[in-house]
Amino acid sequence: MDKEVYICLENGDVFKGYRFGADGDVLGELVFTTGMGGYIETLTDPSYYGQIVMQTFPLIGNYGIIAEDMESKKSYVSAYVVREKCDEPSNFRCEETLDKFLKNNGIVGVYGVDTREITKIIREAGVMNAIITSDPRNIDNEKLAAYRVTDAVKSVSDTRAQLHPSEEHKYNVVLLDFGAKGNIVRELQKRGCNVAVMPHDTKAEDILNLGVDGIMLSNGPGDPAENTEIIEEIKKLVGNVPIFGICLGHQLLALAMGGETTKLKYGHRGVNQPVKNLETGRTYISSQNHGYAVINESVEAAGGVVSYINANDGTCEGVDYPDKRAFSVQFHPEACSGPHDTRFIFDKFIGMMGGSDDASE
Repeated sequence: MDKEVYICLENGDVFKGYRFGADGDVLGELVFTTGMGGYIETLTDPSYYGQIVMQTFPLIGNYGIIAEDMESKKSYVSAYVVREKCDEPSNFRCEETLDKFLKNNGIVGVYGVDTREITKIIREAGVMNAIITSDPRNIDNEKLAAYRVTDAVKSVSDTRAQLHPSEEHKYNVVLLDFGAKGNIVRELQKRGCNVAVMPHDTKAEDILNLGVDGIMLSNGPGDPAENTEIIEEIKKLVGNVPIFGICLGHQLLALAMGGETTKLKYGHRGVNQPVKNLETGRTYISSQNHGYAVINESVEAAGGVVSYINANDGTCEGVDYPDKRAFSVQFHPEACSGPHDTRFIFDKFIGMMGGSDDASE
């Protein structure tokens, strides 16, 4: 039997489980994600920086770890919590177990806890801080309550520019890296884009001097309003070339346009989030990972047109800025493990750069 370990929530609740992955104690913001699959994408999505990620699906690790399916070079989660881990994965592409992956990445894992009960607590009380420890008697409650995810984008963005050429080159796109998932690059390459991935602090002048056809604002972690310098640079980019933002990029574009964001009670994380297209009335199933949302009224007052809303709670899931040749979505149309319902949105971006504007499914 593995060593006992405790998840201690900010509200005082304590859950006993067992260790796997790396050893040690860890503090973070506890969040849950609802995907039945796609745990490799979850573990390697930089947007989870500073967070203890808990899977609501009861069995995780059954197809192991596959390097080709990773969204970044390593895992950025603070810790990983599951109901049951699979020690003998069955998949012809499997390269290592979940346990070995967590050990190699220095990520603390916990299994054997009642993830359903913890999820119910978060849904009622909201996202809260937690500490994973072998000794719950020595918790610093003030430190636990004071924890905040800070300097998130700076911590996950690559400091070097990288070029990813397409086999059928048609357009030159800059992808500003706020914690970009690898499949954003792959979706652009499929559509004939040479993609230059640039650090988060790249100046607008340097980007425009490249003579690019379009700019993408990537996903990423943390509070969007924290990134004041990035927002100022985005202001300088708007209106010069087509801009497409995803997730954090969606939020940063809204802030640059004069909108506002707010922290959600427990966020939207999983691969089964419904979004409604306000123009057609059609609802799509999407992959999402965010704890903040753009305030609908604020972005409309700033000249934006809300294009998608979350079908569950009505929060903003997409905005068009027709006068600025810019648009953004809160969800992930590039989701690698699925669903693939909204990948046509990349075609909208291609159309804005001069290609066939076929953004239909």
